[in-house]
Amino acid sequence: MIATFATLLVFQSIGEGLAHALSLPIPGPVIGMLLLLVYLMLKRDAAAKLAPTSMELLRHLSLLFVPAGVGIMVHAQRVSAEWLPIAVALASSTVVSIAVTAAVVRRLQK
Repeated sequence: MIATFATLLVFQSIGEGLAHALSLPIPGPVIGMLLLLVYLMLKRDAAAKLAPTSMELLRHLSLLFVPAGVGIMVHAQRVSAEWLPIAVALASSTVVSIAVTAAVVRRLQK
């Protein structure tokens, strides 16, 4: 379990470091996930080693929404003042995500 946590933390840290060092507009965790994807594609047996602990993390994923909820509560006044841009961004990103996911699934099914 510790090895899996260490692996995930290393990739996230590398992603954060690259994002900061290169002043990239992409968040560090996204870069870390892409690097992890490349690692898993290159080293096929790594996925089997990471799977059990990763599944346990996913079972408790809802706990990760607590900090986001607290952030919204802390900044409730700002959220209420800027609700329209936030709602438009959420709606449009949801539509784009659904469309891209549908396109990828359709392409992969062929």
